[in-house]
Amino acid sequence: MPEPNVLLWNAMLKGYSQSDLFRETLVLFSRMKGRNVSPNCFTFPFVLKSCVKIRAFEEAKKVHCLVVKNGCFGNRFIGTLLIDVYSGGGDVVCAFGVFDEMPVRNVVAWTSMISGYISSGDVEAARRLFDLAIERDVVLWNTMVSGYVGVGDMGAARKLFREMPMRDVMSWNTVLLGYVSNNDVDGGEKFFEEIPVKNVFSWNGMLSGYARNGRFFEVLGTFKRMLVESAIEPNDATLVTVLSACSRLGALSLGEWVHVYAESKRLEGNVFVGNGLIDMYSKCGSIDNAIGVFNNMASKDLITWNTLINGLAMHGRGADALNMFDLMMNVVEKPDGITFVGVLCACSHMGLVSKGFLYFKSMTMDYFITPQIEHYGCMVDLLARAGQLNEAMDFVRRMPIEADAVIWSSLLGACKTYQNVELAEVALEKLIEIEPKNPANFVLLSNIYGDSGRWGDLARLKVLMREVKVKKPPGCSLIEVDDSVMEFHSLDQRHPMTDEIYQVLNELSYLSRKSCWEAPKVKNFVE
Repeated sequence: MPEPNVLLWNAMLKGYSQSDLFRETLVLFSRMKGRNVSPNCFTFPFVLKSCVKIRAFEEAKKVHCLVVKNGCFGNRFIGTLLIDVYSGGGDVVCAFGVFDEMPVRNVVAWTSMISGYISSGDVEAARRLFDLAIERDVVLWNTMVSGYVGVGDMGAARKLFREMPMRDVMSWNTVLLGYVSNNDVDGGEKFFEEIPVKNVFSWNGMLSGYARNGRFFEVLGTFKRMLVESAIEPNDATLVTVLSACSRLGALSLGEWVHVYAESKRLEGNVFVGNGLIDMYSKCGSIDNAIGVFNNMASKDLITWNTLINGLAMHGRGADALNMFDLMMNVVEKPDGITFVGVLCACSHMGLVSKGFLYFKSMTMDYFITPQIEHYGCMVDLLARAGQLNEAMDFVRRMPIEADAVIWSSLLGACKTYQNVELAEVALEKLIEIEPKNPANFVLLSNIYGDSGRWGDLARLKVLMREVKVKKPPGCSLIEVDDSVMEFHSLDQRHPMTDEIYQVLNELSYLSRKSCWEAPKVKNFVE
């Protein structure tokens, strides 16, 4: 079209903006000005929205000048968008200047300005403006409540919540999120029970609160309750949280059920659910199923590749992990630091010392990734597993950052394998400085003394353990029974069927001893 008018330009700008092509919207607006077509009040909302989305603050200031020149400043939509632009750029003073000069302010403008103060961290100014607001809808109330939640002031958030004349499910969810994000899970539990009508975000908020605080048994219990007590269907975020809990607890059966459920709801193709399934299968010992999920995923991101590479390395399949890394490079997926943790771990399991050092150097030389403590730990483990304990010690001394407990524990474990008592004592001395109450370190060195026949040193270590009051905690085991995960310790009495369990255990012990007694009497037993 040789000379499209402003209406046609606006139609194009609207199309680009509604298609989330925000940068292209600004380019089109620049072409419009280059053709000397004067914008009108319908033009600026599309342009300012794009400036907000891509944080083009300098461009927004120029648009602001055009708004004033074209006499569109009194438009409420434009004024609200200008507030959002300046607030998003951290210039809350200019945002308030726009708000103050608006001839007519609706509740949306008030909400935008209050949100601007909250995003800048000035909750007190936001509250003062909130108290001055003539019209308050549920969105404005929720915005102010979320401001208190964001700074961790749950007392003020709960007080304002009680004063709300109307509450929607989002209001309840905002306060619930405040409890769990501030690690008050018990308070969140009580508040969750008060919610009159729960939606999927209410359940997800409670699930994420449990997961964030390491209460994975409660994650699984709440998920089952969600399925039984409500008609709400889990979404992708629900399944990801549950799969994470299954990974931590080794709940393979429940994880497999989630996989089937995801397939039935066509959520398996969701990249987040797919990543969760790969992680769950890897950590629950079913690496072949993890590979199957990976191969069936139509879309993969960096986390997908990292999860499988690290899973393969963790299972001792170092060659497969390195092949997967090569395949990742072929599809032009740029690795990050987590990728190289898996690669270096694979080299460690395979004893590829030289290749491991090549990958370690490649991190900085080829990909400009600064090695972190995890990468240095992998290199120490690589040398230690290969029996190069002195080289590992030299590497630790030359590290630009201080070695942590994981690195010294890795060295201590290798000392047990290769019977290096002197280096083991050095490693334990460092570990006592870092974590003096960890009994595993003392136990490992005592085993080294015992294997070497150094009974005097073993006795002195036992005395030292008593002096510093170090006591080995009882071991803990987990087992899946009827889609539930049971936790138990040695001589545990907490399970409701304890008597029946110990009865079966005693019978098994008796049968085992009886078999040992009768075995020598069997003719040709060895044959």
